[in-house]
Amino acid sequence: MTDRADRLMLLDTASLYFRAFFGVPDSVKAPDGTPVNAVRGLLDMIARLVTDHRPARLVAAWDDDWRPAFRVAAIPTYKAHRVASQDGDRWVEEVPAALTAQIPVIVEVLAAIGIARIGAPGFEADDVIGTLVTQEVARPAGERAAVDVVTGDRDLFQLVDDEAGVRVLYPSKGVKDLLVVDQAVLAERYGVSSGAAYADLAVLRGDPSDGLPGVPGIGEKTAAQLVARFGDLPGVLAARDRSDPALAPAARRRLTDSADYLAVAPAVVRVARDAPVERVPDALPRVVADADRVVELAQRWGLASSVRRLVDALAAV
Repeated sequence: MTDRADRLMLLDTASLYFRAFFGVPDSVKAPDGTPVNAVRGLLDMIARLVTDHRPARLVAAWDDDWRPAFRVAAIPTYKAHRVASQDGDRWVEEVPAALTAQIPVIVEVLAAIGIARIGAPGFEADDVIGTLVTQEVARPAGERAAVDVVTGDRDLFQLVDDEAGVRVLYPSKGVKDLLVVDQAVLAERYGVSSGAAYADLAVLRGDPSDGLPGVPGIGEKTAAQLVARFGDLPGVLAARDRSDPALAPAARRRLTDSADYLAVAPAVVRVARDAPVERVPDALPRVVADADRVVELAQRWGLASSVRRLVDALAAV
């Protein structure tokens, strides 16, 4: 695996600022009384990540579309329980008003500091990350960086690949105590051997938090056993279709009853690898891009201590 000095760190930004919003007291406010707990929490997270892992490159992946049309077309229940309203073709997510107000501040601060922020029209941040990982892994071996994906979303465990140098940093207890997810962790905790196998498990298991029903009666443990026994999801479905005696009758019946779901779910669960991401400079900024703007934002929003920690962390790399 590539030395940590050559690492590319990809942030699942919304996952992190949601955690910050719910993890930092809403008593943290700007001078005018506006809550800034998500902003300060996110900046502190990034400072800690930079200090502890010292990446050479850093990207804040962004949700340009949190509920893409191609996923909704395949499975209409996808994130449906999180829809607050619809504005034309755009779905409005149910987000606390106090958090919604902070998102533009996050955008401004990241830009002023010089941290690359990348989205893709019609795609989620997960797809941006999947695409950037795929592009990095495709580079010649001597030019390729190891990749750290920082997310609180288990969906991105599907990107774990020891040979390619891709791992997930999962803040199960916050960024001070990250779970480093590699293939050994996937095997130990989920009974699958690779990120690709985790995606197959996720299709079978489903995810109520994303409106994905999964196969009724097949939970995480059974899903892992099926993937291990038959190699991958296509192998499981092939065993179903040929009435393989190694597939229990109850599992075969459940898989048959869920045939329509299983025909479309893989394209929903698996992250896109070819989202139209813009190529932008992603080198970790050692000095801020716009010092005057950083000072202005820090004063206006009461972010001086968090901004200082992040600026110091960047300068120390």
